[in-house]
Amino acid sequence: MANGSVRVRFCPSPTGNPHVGLVRTALFNWAYARHNGGTMVFRIEDTDAARDSEESYNQLLDSLRWLGLDWDEGPEVGGPHGPYRQSQRMDIYQDIAAKLIAGGYAYHCYCTALELEARRDAARAAGRPSGYDGKCRTLTAEQKAAYDAEGRESIVRFKMPEEPITFTDLVRGELTFTPDNVPDYGIVRANGAPLYTLVNPVDDALMEITHVLRGEDLLSSTPRQIALYKALIELGIAKEIPSFGHLPYVMGEGNKKLSKRDPQASLNLYRERGFLPEGLLNYLSLLGWSFSADQDIFTIPEMVAKFDLADVNANPARFDLKKAEAINADHIRMLDVKAFTEACEPWLRAPHANWAPENFDRTKWEAIAPHAQTRLTVLSDITANVDFLFLDEPVEDEASWTKAMKGEPTALLTTAREKLAAADWSSADSLKEAVLAAGEAHGLKLGKAQAPVRVAVTGRTVGLPLFESLEILGKDKTLARIDAALAKLAA
Repeated sequence: MANGSVRVRFCPSPTGNPHVGLVRTALFNWAYARHNGGTMVFRIEDTDAARDSEESYNQLLDSLRWLGLDWDEGPEVGGPHGPYRQSQRMDIYQDIAAKLIAGGYAYHCYCTALELEARRDAARAAGRPSGYDGKCRTLTAEQKAAYDAEGRESIVRFKMPEEPITFTDLVRGELTFTPDNVPDYGIVRANGAPLYTLVNPVDDALMEITHVLRGEDLLSSTPRQIALYKALIELGIAKEIPSFGHLPYVMGEGNKKLSKRDPQASLNLYRERGFLPEGLLNYLSLLGWSFSADQDIFTIPEMVAKFDLADVNANPARFDLKKAEAINADHIRMLDVKAFTEACEPWLRAPHANWAPENFDRTKWEAIAPHAQTRLTVLSDITANVDFLFLDEPVEDEASWTKAMKGEPTALLTTAREKLAAADWSSADSLKEAVLAAGEAHGLKLGKAQAPVRVAVTGRTVGLPLFESLEILGKDKTLARIDAALAKLAA
């Protein structure tokens, strides 16, 4: 395909919070468009008034902006094929449905739900396919008039061809669907509202989409849409049938498809925990695609440069939270220190921070940041790692206290205080030597000697490098906290 001619679309429904499977679909479409110098169309499928919400619509826009997945046509950007919200395109769908009926490609179906179910049951009992049997395909004008006179409601069905439909899926290869597996299907409800089965391919046709990259769950609808495309081409409405590529399922716990209801499916969860957009996108790109056999960590521009549908795997991909976190940690380390300090800012303020705003010391934060950057998995971890710098007293953690204060902690802390009081506080190495000497005086190695000091000063048994932390906290506060720990032990 000529460079620049690729047109893909991302067309979510604004229902609920965005989920990671949806983001993976958006990412693959966006990367394919960017790799090919093509166009990314963002379209909102909001024809379900009972479930769609403006809040969810705004969340979708905000989420894509946060992830850096920009679009060339769509809401707030515009473009030559608008409007880009289906709720604003109803006249278009009604007009095309009428043309399909007039052209003999669709027809009114008067079958009631009870009649349909009875005929399906009979077909199943006889071992025949239980899809729609085409009863209303050949109604005469008189029969239609009689049904209308009865007050029967009718839906509009599309008339499927009576030969197999074969197409080459960009991910799965050549696929064939036989007529008995793809019966005539509804495109307009009895109340006149168009169905997804009509509006989705119609919009793709009018927006000149060349590649439809979507989830595997929509594979079964593809032969119906191909048949509809052929009708739209014959009516002069569509120019060509797009290429289809069906992306593998994202699996959750128990090898079940990750659903919107799974807690780990919500995009907001990762954003609130402090995943970097780059880290999350890096991981999501690996759910069905491979950068190379020996590299899992890469930047988004590197992904765009290499993205090829030939490297998309048809097999289901399992969502692995631990791997997602590990990849995000690598991306945190890839930031320059200035970008890291800025990225952490939201977690150093209320409601995340548990210290008074006036206690926040930017000089201390910038000094500790390089030491914190190598320790974080997600940005929200920063709050607990640095709170000892900005709290009047360290966080009380009885489990950490009990673990660290075994043996004879009073004697060790007393000696450590003396050594630290005499140390050079402009050097973390000098503070390390002081605690090392205190440990040696009591027959302890450094690891055992520093544990009570760490808990006394920071409140925790694990955290950022201790001696750099003491240097940044300062001599007066460090000694005062050791004094407080000694008083607690004495009590």
